Amino acid sequence: MSVRTPYTIKGDTGDWELVMGLEVHAQVASNAKLFSGAATNFGADPNCNVSLVDAAMPGMLPVINRFCVEQAIRTGLGLKAQINTYSRFDRKNYFYPDLPQGYQISQFAHPIVGEGEIEVDVEPAHGGEAYTFPCRIERLHLEQDAGKSIHDMDPNATYVDLNRSGVALMEIVSMPDIRTPAEAASYVKKLRAIVIALGTCDGDMEKGNLRADVNVSVCRPGQYEKFRATGDFSHLGTRCELKNMNSFRFIQQAIEYEARRQIEIIETGGKVDQETRLFDPVKGETRSMRSKEDAHDYRYFPDPDLLPLEVEQAWIEEIRKTLPELPDEKRGRFEADYGLSRYDAGVLTAEADKAAYFEEVAKGRDAKLAANWVTQELFGYLNKEGLELSDSPISAADLGGLIGLISDGTISGKIAKDVFARMIAGEGKPADIVEKQGLKQVTDTGAIEKVVDEIIAANPEQAEKVKDKPQTLGWFVGQVMKASGGKANPKAVNDILKAKLGI
Repeated sequence: MSVRTPYTIKGDTGDWELVMGLEVHAQVASNAKLFSGAATNFGADPNCNVSLVDAAMPGMLPVINRFCVEQAIRTGLGLKAQINTYSRFDRKNYFYPDLPQGYQISQFAHPIVGEGEIEVDVEPAHGGEAYTFPCRIERLHLEQDAGKSIHDMDPNATYVDLNRSGVALMEIVSMPDIRTPAEAASYVKKLRAIVIALGTCDGDMEKGNLRADVNVSVCRPGQYEKFRATGDFSHLGTRCELKNMNSFRFIQQAIEYEARRQIEIIETGGKVDQETRLFDPVKGETRSMRSKEDAHDYRYFPDPDLLPLEVEQAWIEEIRKTLPELPDEKRGRFEADYGLSRYDAGVLTAEADKAAYFEEVAKGRDAKLAANWVTQELFGYLNKEGLELSDSPISAADLGGLIGLISDGTISGKIAKDVFARMIAGEGKPADIVEKQGLKQVTDTGAIEKVVDEIIAANPEQAEKVKDKPQTLGWFVGQVMKASGGKANPKAVNDILKAKLGI
């Protein structure tokens, strides 16, 4: 792994660096909302999953969902964070048509989860070696989601769907430790992998169940180090918030644009306004949404309808005992048990379904060979076609069967690629394809010797040269494989050629 180096952007007046902190909103995996018994299923008809509490009818009182609290604690434990036995819900006051109460029930001064830290693996977007950096978690707090305003059903009206109103969210807030667009995307990927492994959020970004607000600012080289040394935010530039980002690619594109926008403003004598902005992926630019409020603008105060939340340490420890194997732990096991590189283990454990698929393929087989076929051949095909692993035309059992045929010498690696293509085309299981197409590897040494003798006899000058330059043996190997239609056993070919040519 390479060392983390500063990411600089060239401006007209010198170099600039990026500083970012992220607020990731993860919808709690729960059948009921945070303060009511209304359902949370996605895709219901508008305003069908709405209780009187969610609609803010007069006199309706919120009642905390114990399971949502448990899910927040579980997530905090997965983030190696401090679990606070005392926390409190506050009212965050602001107006939106889809916020019927006129305030959001959230946590401010006393969140349920305090400081933690995760290790983030980064593969730079513009080349370079992969590296890992620690990102500090400032807090995780519980809050209720707002509804949804719909603007495209009528040119003269806005419709409001309250199905999401009151759905439980975990807002996971990072410290400003993120320095590049690739790091920001990698951080969200890592969080997503953790909550999916924990079962506390399904991580579905397309449905908005996991989305990120990215706070972007720029500063001169050296200023960030001063901030880390003093904790004084005046060393950093004015931040702008990029709201509701739900795509790794768009996160990176939006950051790149926003950073250069801010640099241009500063270098031309302007002042960056603290504001919330939206990213337009079609135009590839950010645009102003509203001025960015500070905490005091929301007039936080303790919610009078909810008692402080006090949890027993014994309950926290019970939850800790139920934690599953997390991505970092799984990666370490893959490295130790399967002999994989840190990079391959990281790719395979980034998502729970990928890890499970690989383990099924590798069961009782050559793990390194399995990793190569899963990460290179299968994932390469899926990425090219824009498919998810769940859409794979090849099951883990069948890919494992193909690897088994390579390992026992039934087919060569080259023939396996042809079989793989036929499997994708739906021609059947690997063993059936090999049998039907007559693709079994030739291991009969007598048959291979005959081909070798014919090629040596036809190329006497090349045969003499190879004795002085053994590295040219590959030419003969290629000729034999070509003559055998790729079916000759490569090891047998090499051994026979070396014996025949005296090298």
